[in-house]
Amino acid sequence: MRWMTLLLSVLAIVGSTARAQEVLTTLDVNRILEQAASEAEARGRPATIAVVDRVGNVLGVYQMTGANSADPGFAALGIAADPRLRTVTVVSNPRGADTGLNGLAFVPDTMAAITKAVTGAYLSSQGNAFSTRTASQIVQDHFNPGEANTPSGPLFGVQVSQLPCSDLNRRLSDGTVGPKRSPLGLSADPGGFPLYKNGTLVGGIGAIADGSYGVDVNIFDRDQDIDELIALAGSIGFEAPVSIRADRITVDGKLLRFSNAGRGHLVRDPASPRTLRAIAGSVIAVPGYFPGMFQDGEAFPSARSGYVRDDATYGTPAVVLVDQTGAARFSPQAGSDLAAAEVRTILRHALAVAGSARAQIRNPLGSSAQVTISVVDGIGRVLGLVRTLDAPVFGTDVSLQKARSAAFLSSTEAASYIRIADGARTLSIEPSLLPYLAQAQALLGINAFADGVAMSARAIGNLARPTFPDGIGGTPNGPLSRSASESTPASTGLQLDLVFLDIAGHVLFVRGNSGSDVSTQCTRMPAPLGTRVLANGLQIFPGGVPIYRGQTLVGAIGVSGDGIDQDDMIAFLGLHRAAIELGSGLGNAPPARRADQLAPRGVRLRYVSCPVAAFLGSRSSNVCAGL
Repeated sequence: MRWMTLLLSVLAIVGSTARAQEVLTTLDVNRILEQAASEAEARGRPATIAVVDRVGNVLGVYQMTGANSADPGFAALGIAADPRLRTVTVVSNPRGADTGLNGLAFVPDTMAAITKAVTGAYLSSQGNAFSTRTASQIVQDHFNPGEANTPSGPLFGVQVSQLPCSDLNRRLSDGTVGPKRSPLGLSADPGGFPLYKNGTLVGGIGAIADGSYGVDVNIFDRDQDIDELIALAGSIGFEAPVSIRADRITVDGKLLRFSNAGRGHLVRDPASPRTLRAIAGSVIAVPGYFPGMFQDGEAFPSARSGYVRDDATYGTPAVVLVDQTGAARFSPQAGSDLAAAEVRTILRHALAVAGSARAQIRNPLGSSAQVTISVVDGIGRVLGLVRTLDAPVFGTDVSLQKARSAAFLSSTEAASYIRIADGARTLSIEPSLLPYLAQAQALLGINAFADGVAMSARAIGNLARPTFPDGIGGTPNGPLSRSASESTPASTGLQLDLVFLDIAGHVLFVRGNSGSDVSTQCTRMPAPLGTRVLANGLQIFPGGVPIYRGQTLVGAIGVSGDGIDQDDMIAFLGLHRAAIELGSGLGNAPPARRADQLAPRGVRLRYVSCPVAAFLGSRSSNVCAGL
């Protein structure tokens, strides 16, 4: 039966790529926006609606007259007084007398709509369709949200990815190649869905009409969210296949959510929408994202999308990134302590592990894991990046974040670099980074992030939760997090504070209060050899491990796209198997140096956690034990 399971998995992947030339046309974009705007009009709720393709190119933005007008007196957050990005009030015309940071509580609704659309597209694939409501369920401080004494969501922290300052994600000026950056990272606010055409993922839609950008804190009711209803109307005719929607997929035995709304909840028939000309509103340009004219989406994979097939480099089906000239962006190359051949071998073995691993968050059952894999050197320079054929796009940026985070916090320079970044603060609203170091040193009882303890992405996540141990109510926060009373899905602690100024500056740019956009490298960290440390941000959920040669840190590998245990296993086992082939002393961290040797408050940190029944056609378990 093993051959049959593997054959079905291969056929599912081949089938997904065989339809890969489906795209959203300008006529499709117009139709989607008409359907969404007609529903909003029928409900008397002016909305802003955005449509993107699979790699984040913004294909259309429509703003209805009166969209999201809000009284500044009801701001949910004054960032100037509290720089923690809690629920954000959104307005359509935020250009006021202030040109500083006083009005940053008011984020343009265009940013929110685009972010929701990008999230729907980026979290989905041919094997899973996730909405922003799905995202809300898996990024909060408990899984499920509202359940006491349960661990945080499996993707806690993923919302702080795809950042507008990322050095990996592309910008409007880079042409059509992706993956494109997202204005506000990834969204957990209902109102964003993936879009499919003839069964092929082609993009996403996002809508906002309620003036609030937050999360669904109670997933056990069936609330009717106006943003979700409007976006759902737009998606009719471009719906995700029922068999792969989030509500057909379980994680840790818990069914995921996709939407609280169905077609029967709509008040206007999407088959007969009003034209955009008849609806009060206009197609609008968005600085840095959309020039103001509808455009076709790009086929995926294709050179114009920034993703192309490259089976030759790794001897197995694979996809790599290219720039606008078609040149490969991240072919295996040498770093300060890693040879190009070593990087290629590590990536090849990680791909092989992924190909035989049982997927967690995709259908049909028996599919192989679909992920992106990144390798960096000790200072975070990208030495290689490759992905399987149907990996979700969000994992491109996140895999690199995980690799860089593991390399950075395993180094002996991390503490001093954080102090340097803290010393570079120039604005009073910028949060200090020093308390995180003090808290880590107090909890761990060592000179944290200067002693060279090998920190995996899972161990970093252990320290970056609002409770320690994770999910246990009434316990103090982890040292890299804010306290439980201050923490929110957006306010994750050190992760957010490192890039706070980048996000704030980008809001000002899109609002029109600043003539210049943020740089293409996040954080205020030092930039050895021209690349800032954590240049696309810190990530705090599992799937990355440092790489050592003997006792010396030389880099890290990051994996993202499938279940977090699968991500852990692909990184850890892929590196282990590459080490066996290379025989050069390269491999995982020496066990005595790993973070799981630390047990603060009597709670041992975790290093990696590999899944039970990990491989297709095999009953093998404990596959990472003893390595």
